[in-house]
Amino acid sequence: MLFGFKIRVLAGIMSRIDYSVWDHIEVSDDEDDTHPNIDTPSLFRWRHQARVERMEEFEKKETDDAKAELSKAQAEEKKLKKEEREWAKKMDDHNREEKKMPWNVDTLSKDGFSKSIVNVKPESNEETEEEKEQKHKTFVEKYETQIKHFGMLRRWDDSQKYLSDNPHLVCEETANYLVIMCIDLEVEEKHALMEQVAHQTIVMQFILELAKSLKVDPRGCFRQFFAKIKTADQQYQEAFNDELESFKERVRSRAKIRIEKAMKEYEEEERQKRLGPGGLDPVEVYESLPLEMQKCFDEKDIQMLQEVISKMDPTEAKAHMKRCIDSGLWVPNSKTDDGDEKEEDATYEEVKQEQEETKKE
Repeated sequence: MLFGFKIRVLAGIMSRIDYSVWDHIEVSDDEDDTHPNIDTPSLFRWRHQARVERMEEFEKKETDDAKAELSKAQAEEKKLKKEEREWAKKMDDHNREEKKMPWNVDTLSKDGFSKSIVNVKPESNEETEEEKEQKHKTFVEKYETQIKHFGMLRRWDDSQKYLSDNPHLVCEETANYLVIMCIDLEVEEKHALMEQVAHQTIVMQFILELAKSLKVDPRGCFRQFFAKIKTADQQYQEAFNDELESFKERVRSRAKIRIEKAMKEYEEEERQKRLGPGGLDPVEVYESLPLEMQKCFDEKDIQMLQEVISKMDPTEAKAHMKRCIDSGLWVPNSKTDDGDEKEEDATYEEVKQEQEETKKE
């Protein structure tokens, strides 16, 4: 009974085996029956050679496919590495540019609370130029001493403490006054002092720019500026220094323009003082005279002037003497009051008469 049961179990297992996996197995040549007229060893060699060639062809195809896949994978890897390098370079460039960007709420701090409250500066009506000028004048009259003291500070901690004690100085009026103060110092050739005040001017301008970006009152964010600048990396510090150097160059340029303007005004004032009775500049008239006449005025020699005039064309001599009188180079002793033409003729005749009298003597 037991033996019969084992036979049935084994038969059931054998019936469930899938023999199709062996359908494509190539049977050995040695098991084939060949025709009596065929050389069996030769046939076996041919079949074996064909089988070997098929295997080599299959292996070659597999190798070629593998090489192609490998080359494709290597090309993809190379492309991905190149893209990775490009993205890394772009990220570095982006980080550098981000550090140079003006400060804003994203670059200064990160959210520490789910809710935050800031004192938003209320929008006000645009002030007119007259109102701004009057506001600046009133502010400076009241706080000029304190502004100058802030302009002389250098250390970050000293500046922060002074603004903490005098928060009303954190405004546009202070920055504007410091700019004017820098130009005045440069005009006075106090270069070292100008550079000191210029540093504080840029500090104030940076604080005001920060307040604009955050849309808050400048008095409420100057501590953030000092916290940032005291821990700034090299690139940010270089950006601050670059702005400072550019500002000092602008101050020097502006001071130069102011000096040139002042010199022109001074020269014009001196010229107005020099003008003769006829409204001509004696310097300009002198430079326009012939060299012989210039020499007469240089040596203050009337006789030489008489000789020079006698050799000149009368019309030309009269024109030169007229301009000399109008500029004050020559003061005539003529007693006539009948107008410019008579005065001109009298002057010319006076010089000529003096020359004739000299010859008679």
